[in-house]
Amino acid sequence: MKMEAQNSSPRILSFRYFYRSFCLLLLQIFAYVSSVEPHEIPFLDTLGETILIDHNPESDTVSSPTISNDFKTYFYTQTLDHFNYGPQSYATFKQRYLINYKYWGGAKANSPIFVYFGAEGPLDRAPLGFLPENAPRFKALLVYIEHRYYGKSSPLGSMEEAMKNDTIRGYLTSAQAMADYAEILIYIKDKLSAHNSPIIVIGGSYGGMLASWFRLKYPHIALGALASSAPILYFDDITPQNGYFSIVTKDFKEVSHTCYETIRESWSQIEKVASKPNGLSILSRKFKLCSQLKSSKELKFYLERMYSGAAQYNHPPNYPVTLVCNGIDGAPNGTDIIGRIFAGVVSYRGKQKCYDTNATSYTIDTRLGWKWQTCSEMVIPIGRGSNDTMFPSAPFNLSKFSEDCKSSYGVSPRPHWVTAYYGGHNIKLVLHRFASNIIFSNGLRDPYSSGGVLEDISESVVAIYTTNGSHCLDIRVAQPSDPQWLVMQRKKEIQIIKGWITKYYADLLSLKK
Repeated sequence: MKMEAQNSSPRILSFRYFYRSFCLLLLQIFAYVSSVEPHEIPFLDTLGETILIDHNPESDTVSSPTISNDFKTYFYTQTLDHFNYGPQSYATFKQRYLINYKYWGGAKANSPIFVYFGAEGPLDRAPLGFLPENAPRFKALLVYIEHRYYGKSSPLGSMEEAMKNDTIRGYLTSAQAMADYAEILIYIKDKLSAHNSPIIVIGGSYGGMLASWFRLKYPHIALGALASSAPILYFDDITPQNGYFSIVTKDFKEVSHTCYETIRESWSQIEKVASKPNGLSILSRKFKLCSQLKSSKELKFYLERMYSGAAQYNHPPNYPVTLVCNGIDGAPNGTDIIGRIFAGVVSYRGKQKCYDTNATSYTIDTRLGWKWQTCSEMVIPIGRGSNDTMFPSAPFNLSKFSEDCKSSYGVSPRPHWVTAYYGGHNIKLVLHRFASNIIFSNGLRDPYSSGGVLEDISESVVAIYTTNGSHCLDIRVAQPSDPQWLVMQRKKEIQIIKGWITKYYADLLSLKK
């Protein structure tokens, strides 16, 4: 198998998205798969609202960082199926990964390797920040690996083609993805003669789940894992269905009770207007929508995504929840509820010629891939009941969800497979003596923290959380304006990782005597 180098083109690795509609939608991170049904499972994404927060409404472009030219692009000839021995299993595809050698102390010094696990999107969406910022102090090699089927790592050339093939589609699983990572990391260490270089794996959200599970499944490869905002407990009945939306509600209520009440009351007002003759046309005009509403659910889903996205990525210094509430509470006296809600949209998204309820920053392969993953194993039962959040009732209905998945793919989801394969129930009892060297980091303002590990499991499987933190904030680019609690969270994570590596070197030295 060859490790083929290619020049890293800024156009290939850019975070920019060239379509204006991709820059409009508030749901960078909580987008359901092109449907308005409440039982669809949202994307788990690390970047979230970066594009929207940095977006200039007067421009058609997005100001976002790019992966530096210090990274070299490679493609590994990857095995399609790691767990079977039929003829189809031996098929291969090209899997993309990047390496940055700039800071590495080299194999002779046994300098560490920091690895970022790609998730449900192209590697171009990998967050800059934690890895390159800390590589110099550790003299670490940086490796970013793209998740199978996403971006430039699809067996049939594109996600769309892969999803059309019943056989190929079935190989898009978390277990296959982690086996990919294992193969590539063993290959890199062998090629670089870095046999004693410790590996630390890092991921955010779904990628954070993979990082923590990888440490459990492949402890001979990864010395430790940093799992940022990884809701590994949001499966089966471990976490209440309404955990996510309860935190969204709490975030808004803490910023402004008046804002919270306005949102809570708005749903019935939207239905009231929608029930009038030409009601959908009235709502379309009031919200300056780019296209005519087909149903009131379309508008309500659009707003739901906005509030959820604002809460999940309530990053400093912009604080999207505050932006939304400033608009709602700051509307002129006499403005009705619907007018106030629209003022919140404008405050958050900026003044636009029109607002597109269907826009998304995600590429078609990400939407198709995540829909399949949630229809197979990643069944995260997010829902809500009556009056337990500021949203209308929308319980997660597994039967209906399964019917939709079977209609789409001819197979039903396996909602209990994640906990059967990776665990989750009684996690403290199970992992207390078995697991080691995992950091679960969370911010309690992140709705997904409701499914995260929030207490230490052992001395080396630890939970680090911040009261005011949001989704994957700790692994994003550090800013001079970062609050002290965020600075301290990152500092604590680095101290723990340094401790793992120091102990590893001591063990390595003692075994050589």
